[in-house]
Amino acid sequence: MSVSAGGAQRGVGQGGVGQGGVGLCVTGLHHAFGDLPVLDGLDFSVAPGEVTVIVGPSGCGKSTLLGILGGLVQPSRGKVTLQGTPAADCLNPLTFVFQDFALVPWRSVAGNVSLVLEDTPLSRKDRQTRVADMLALAGLSAFADAWPRQLSGGMRQRVGIARALAVRPAVLLMDEPLSALDAQTRGLLLEEFVGLIARTGATTVYVTHNLSEATRLGQQILVMGRRPGRVRAVLRIDTPLAARRADDPALQAVERSLWDLLRADAAEADRELSHGG
Repeated sequence: MSVSAGGAQRGVGQGGVGQGGVGLCVTGLHHAFGDLPVLDGLDFSVAPGEVTVIVGPSGCGKSTLLGILGGLVQPSRGKVTLQGTPAADCLNPLTFVFQDFALVPWRSVAGNVSLVLEDTPLSRKDRQTRVADMLALAGLSAFADAWPRQLSGGMRQRVGIARALAVRPAVLLMDEPLSALDAQTRGLLLEEFVGLIARTGATTVYVTHNLSEATRLGQQILVMGRRPGRVRAVLRIDTPLAARRADDPALQAVERSLWDLLRADAAEADRELSHGG
C-alpha cells in the first residue's frame, strides 16, 4: 500500500486530465451565508477517474462545498472549473446522490431510473436499453417492476445510484449516501459502491463523516477544519480500490491519522452546535 500525506497546498493542481476523463479544479473558493463565513480560501483539484473523499467536523461546510461543485450554490468568491470533455453519451456532466433516496413512490424501480432520461434526446428504445443496463449494473434487474415501498433501504439507495448513473455522469457527487442506513446494510452497500465506481470510471466526490468509508473509497482524502472550512490536509491512498481490505493495518493507520487530525475540531464543533453557536 502506498499512502502519502501533506498540508492543504499539497493537493493543489494534482492530477492532470486523463484521456477522455473529466476532473475539477477549485480555485480561491469562499462562501458565506449572510454574515456567517462557511468556506474560506479552498484550492484543490479532483483528478479524472479518481474518488476524492471530503471529511471534516459537523458544520465545516462539506455539503455546501458539494453544492458549489455541482452548481446548486453560487460561491461568494472563487470558481470551480470542469476540466476535460465528457464522453459522448454523457447527458449530465455533474450528478448528485443524496442520503435521502428521493424515489417517486408511484413509479416502479425501472420507472424511477427512467425518470432522468425522459427529457433527453434519447429514443424510447435507447432509454429502455439504458435503464436495463443500469438496473443490471446495480443488481436490480429482477426488481424492475417492484415499487419503492417493497424494497429495503439498501435497495432503494441502489435504485438512486442506478438513476444517477443512467445519465452517464462525468462527475458523481455523493453527499453521505449511506448515513441513513443501518451498519450492516451500509457495509454491504459500500462494497457495491466500490465495484460500481470502478466499472463506470466516473470521477467521484464523496462526502462522509465515516472515516472507514473514507479510507475504503478515497484515493484523495481532503480533511477540512471547522467553520469556516479550510482544507487542513490532503492524504492520498494509491492502493487500488479492489485490493483494499478493512483489516489492512495500513488502512487502519490512515484512519487513525484522520481521527488525530479531526478530533479537536470535532469536539469543538459539537460544543458550538450544542450551544447554538
